[in-house]
Amino acid sequence: MSAPATPHAANRLDLEAIRREFPILARRVHGDRALVYLDSAASSQKPRAVIDALSHYYGHTHSNVHRGVHLLSTEATDAYEQAREKIAAFIGAASARECVFVRGTTEAINLVSQAWARPRLGPGDEVLVTAMEHHSNLVPWQMVCEQTGARLVAAPIDERGDLIVDAWRERLSSRTRLVALTHVSNALGTLNPVAELTALAHEAGARVLIDGAQGVPHLPVDVAALGCDFYAFSGHKMYGPTGIGVLWGREDVLAETGPWEGGGSMIRSVTLEKTIFADPPQRFEAGTPHIAGAVGLGAAVDWLDALEMEALEAHEAGLVDYALERLASVPEIRLIGTPRQRVGVISFVTGDIHPHDMGTFLDREGVAVRVGHHCAQPVMQHFGIPATTRASFAVHNGTDDVDALVAGIRAVVEFFA
Repeated sequence: MSAPATPHAANRLDLEAIRREFPILARRVHGDRALVYLDSAASSQKPRAVIDALSHYYGHTHSNVHRGVHLLSTEATDAYEQAREKIAAFIGAASARECVFVRGTTEAINLVSQAWARPRLGPGDEVLVTAMEHHSNLVPWQMVCEQTGARLVAAPIDERGDLIVDAWRERLSSRTRLVALTHVSNALGTLNPVAELTALAHEAGARVLIDGAQGVPHLPVDVAALGCDFYAFSGHKMYGPTGIGVLWGREDVLAETGPWEGGGSMIRSVTLEKTIFADPPQRFEAGTPHIAGAVGLGAAVDWLDALEMEALEAHEAGLVDYALERLASVPEIRLIGTPRQRVGVISFVTGDIHPHDMGTFLDREGVAVRVGHHCAQPVMQHFGIPATTRASFAVHNGTDDVDALVAGIRAVVEFFA
């Protein structure tokens, strides 16, 4: 296999060593095809370190967390809370108390919409989003606006797939109570200037939530530097397990937020007449949590820390540049979105070939891509298409994977000619 294209990297990553850490990459598909996995934006594959951490937890440590006095419960609690500490350090949180374990980005955003926004919104208030949002950062705000009488306002994107910042500014006003903004578009790869927009939103008196599902796996993230109030991300997109994610919230903002779900573990005391809730983050973690998922996510953070996020970012940036160059050699390809700053994702259509046909044929060649609207139907409507083929990159991808993608596309084009 060829070395990755990493012109931006001061220190090249050892691609072959990294690939050996992913057991699934040794799998042959459809008989004798090597697996080329270009669908990490949907869900990343897992390195051995994460798989081993899950196995060790279930085989040696499993018990319910908090309040137990026996050895296994103490060990499980320690592992669970140590994972929270690791994640807090990884994203630059001031305290582990600012990190709430949730099922993923979707649950995190719904928690904020129902627990923070719903009690505070009313007629005349506005929630500002963009036209590039994933449904997870759009539908919850539509729902809470319907519940409260507030109004949802959307800022447009241009033909490159970039946010029109001037139009966004025009829609930001004293009526804006919350700004919900994706860090990186899952459908286009657009990197938004979130720190700049957060500062403007705060000047207008609005809180800011950033959907970081496509940010944390690809970029060094420092929530303090970004200045936002909430930051949400999923474990399964950053080499961790499914069913676990994090809502980061500034400690003072979480303190003013009531619980979303009621039950065990999120209380300080309960009588038949009244419940006093625990402080954050426990206030938001009702019931038995996904303990193994948290432990596995902590292992993923350790693994990413060992790689160094700056090196990973440079590796993927070089790979995207190489992919854009190679895809440009196929006349039938039209890129959907050409943002000025792109991270990890390339979407395209190919002549009159339906993306589902393209994806099916590429799969037979061993190349796994995502097809469809990518839970971003307003983006598809903006570009006047029903769907795209999307290739998304991870640290284990190299130029050989891009070459396999391009060769597969050429074969499909020839078949349909």
